[in-house]
Amino acid sequence: MDLSEVPLLAPSAQPLTPADQTLVDGVLGGQRRALAKAITLVESTRADHQQRAQQVLNTLLPKTGKAIRIGISGVPGAGKSTFIEALGLWLINHGHRLAVLAVDPSSSVSGGSILGDKTRMEMLCQREEAFIRPSPSAGSLGGVAEKTREAMLLCEAAGFDVIIVETVGVGQSETTVAGMVDIFCLLQLPNAGDDLQAIKKGIVEIADLVVINKADIDPRATAVVRAQWRNALHMLRPASANWSPPVITASALHKEGIAEFWENVENYRKALTPTGEFEQKRKHQALAWMWQMIETGLHQQFKDHPGVQASLSHLSRSVEDGQTTPATAAHALLAQLKH
Repeated sequence: MDLSEVPLLAPSAQPLTPADQTLVDGVLGGQRRALAKAITLVESTRADHQQRAQQVLNTLLPKTGKAIRIGISGVPGAGKSTFIEALGLWLINHGHRLAVLAVDPSSSVSGGSILGDKTRMEMLCQREEAFIRPSPSAGSLGGVAEKTREAMLLCEAAGFDVIIVETVGVGQSETTVAGMVDIFCLLQLPNAGDDLQAIKKGIVEIADLVVINKADIDPRATAVVRAQWRNALHMLRPASANWSPPVITASALHKEGIAEFWENVENYRKALTPTGEFEQKRKHQALAWMWQMIETGLHQQFKDHPGVQASLSHLSRSVEDGQTTPATAAHALLAQLKH
């Protein structure tokens, strides 16, 4: 197939169907049911649903971008759910509306999700000012992230001014989430030695704020870990000359440290907005998202090409048996796209 023959999607130039216009109106009106239906639409893998989803997203795009996007990660047991619920209730009491999303690529394998059990945020779930959505089962980290980004835009269009994206500290999920939010926060436990492990993972380099949660359990250990993290962060060049990642303590169970956390989030935005860094970061993320979508699309077109499908099995076996070099097989398969 000639790639020049692939039609360019111009959803904004096509009128919405009455049903999709109703959906858009519902999202803009802050209706939770309409928002949930719109997210289900963008998560669908059907081609006709995807085309409709892009039309809806393009229509809503001018109403997005006004929220603060916060990534929160931490190992299992770090108290993410308790912390997010305490933060969410505090934000609601201070006039905010928040949406909680998740990036959990394991959900498609295990059938579960880090937000699947909403009973862990029972009080937050009951609030009209909060919207909680489990991780989409998209089969891969890239697929999960793509759907979560689009869900984030829908939540912003629905009037939520704080978006929290939760992830587990596994594989590349933290780096992926850091690439879609304004500020990336790391929840740690007061266990000495975690700083060295974090440096090995490269997590320190993407953290904009570190929170030592459950600080009430062992204040002495908390002080040690806090000092270790400060030293670890001091050794690295910060991502911005205008922001040095703070290390704070909190006890989500006792609602301690929540106000300080939010103060740091606001200070981060205030520090990076006048220099243009805040806006530039979002522009860079949007471009990176576009290129990721291009790569994903090209990869899928490649796999769906009849010539590739006809040759792939034979060439794969040839590579496995050592009869053909991987480069030769790759070139032969790519050459199929010209036919």
